[in-house]
Amino acid sequence: MIIRRALLALALLAAVLVAPPSTAFAADQVLTWTTSGAITGYRTAPTQAVAGAATIVFENSEATGNTTGMPHTLTFDSSTPGYNHDVAVNILANPFDANNGRHEMSVTLTPGRYRYFCIIPGHSLMVGEFVVTGGGPDTTPPTVTASVTGDGTSTATVTVTATDSGSGVASVEYQLDDGSFQPYTAPVRVTAPGDHSVQYRATDAAGNTSATGSVAFSVTDPGPVDTTPPTVTAAVAGTRDGAGNYVGSATVTVSASDAGSGVARVETQTDGGAWVVYSAPVVVGAVGAHMVHYRATDVAGNTSPEGMASFTVVAPPVVDTTPPTVTGVVTGTRDGAGNYVGSATVTVTASDAGSGVARVETQTDGGAWVVYSAPVVVGAVGAHMVHYRATDVAGNTSPEGMASFTVVAPPVEDTTPPTVTAAVTGRQDGSGRYVGAATVAVTATDSQSGVRSIEYTLDGGAWTVYTAPVVVRAAGVHAVSYRATDRASNVAPAQSVAFTVVADGTDACPGSDDRPHVVIGGVDSGVPNVDTGNGCTINDLIAEHAPYPDHAAFVRHVDAVTGPLVTAGVLTRRDQGAIVRAATRSTVPHTARGES
Repeated sequence: MIIRRALLALALLAAVLVAPPSTAFAADQVLTWTTSGAITGYRTAPTQAVAGAATIVFENSEATGNTTGMPHTLTFDSSTPGYNHDVAVNILANPFDANNGRHEMSVTLTPGRYRYFCIIPGHSLMVGEFVVTGGGPDTTPPTVTASVTGDGTSTATVTVTATDSGSGVASVEYQLDDGSFQPYTAPVRVTAPGDHSVQYRATDAAGNTSATGSVAFSVTDPGPVDTTPPTVTAAVAGTRDGAGNYVGSATVTVSASDAGSGVARVETQTDGGAWVVYSAPVVVGAVGAHMVHYRATDVAGNTSPEGMASFTVVAPPVVDTTPPTVTGVVTGTRDGAGNYVGSATVTVTASDAGSGVARVETQTDGGAWVVYSAPVVVGAVGAHMVHYRATDVAGNTSPEGMASFTVVAPPVEDTTPPTVTAAVTGRQDGSGRYVGAATVAVTATDSQSGVRSIEYTLDGGAWTVYTAPVVVRAAGVHAVSYRATDRASNVAPAQSVAFTVVADGTDACPGSDDRPHVVIGGVDSGVPNVDTGNGCTINDLIAEHAPYPDHAAFVRHVDAVTGPLVTAGVLTRRDQGAIVRAATRSTVPHTARGES
């Protein structure tokens, strides 16, 4: 009973894997992929289909074990050689999308092999392939052959191979000696001593069955029985970039061992191509994603499960043959002749758009080349040349550049203030007093850094920049203080000259307004109403009762007549400001404000 159940299970499995196509199945076949929260592989996936219409179902849901919301894609390969590229599938699914993670699409498959994978970064282990057979009316039976291998004594292994270019092989059967035909799923190992024969036949998906073939052989010495397949591994080597891709090419080295009868052969298959006997590491140089399958068979005929190495090859970077660009700039304080005073600083800058700058070097006045790490400071007096160059990571060195310049000694420090003098001129009476006005002229000299400014103050007022001789017309005793500053900021001690100015006897304003303060329209400015030097007081010059077009014109008149009094030393700038503000607050002219 157990044997019958096992045979029934094998028959059902063979029927699932190689079920012949029919019109109804081809139109209604459903290929289903499922995923969970893992990123190491699809949970379920088809391995075989028949050509024609098919429904693709991709489910990544809580029902398929994804309770974390992890997204996955089902993407068909569209570029790797050896696979069909005629169906575009790229489905993104997660348990919380609009379809609750279950997506469908209709496609039409053609005979061949399709590769699929998940494109989400980090999910590179989720990859696989499936085979499509059939497609169109087929009346030609498969071609089937068999070969016998073994050590000649204890074991013989019969390997049956069937091909069909039409609908594809649906099933292969064999018969050992006088037994019944049974499904062929793996090479047949015969260990019983004696003469034997194996008959074989194949049926395609269209129901065509080949003629029965036969091979005969003998087993003479049973010996120990080896039922364990070899162990086979593969390692991928090569130069890798930051993303783990192999640059230029990848080399797959396959290793197999068998503790029983020993390894008979190792085979590899690259990107879905034909299986070939492995004799040397497999070098893959084509840019793109690749899969190398491998398997090993021992002398007893046991074949290992297929292994797979998947990897991506990218093009090597472009070789850099262009040297860096390098420039040098000289900075520092320069004199009138363009020489650098005290020292000069050379700053070198380099750039490289290819492999990048590896180092910058400088050479000063024909000395040794040194690695540039900071701007070069040259302080020796004289003419100098600084050469510079740069080398990139690829070893390209730029042409030499050069900066030439001259350094001169800085000037001697100036600590001596200017020499400053003043002279008072004007018409004097018998007592030495100045009649009408006195003019004070200030002169300063500096033999080192030079005079920057001269200042003066009249009668204890504010210090004012001296630009022209100071004319003082106000009668009375006066004092002018003066000083000078050089370009090194040395200030000469303040000195002063004292003198007296008397009126020249001519009264230009008989009947003067001699009120003690300057008063305008009843507004007292607080400024003394002094004689301006010719018998006229400040109020006389303001002439508030003269006709004016409007108030603004009167204020401008007041500003105009008091300006020369500041220059002459009769008023200070503060006094003038007080007088103009009083004029602004006044109601002059009275007729403009409605007064009679």
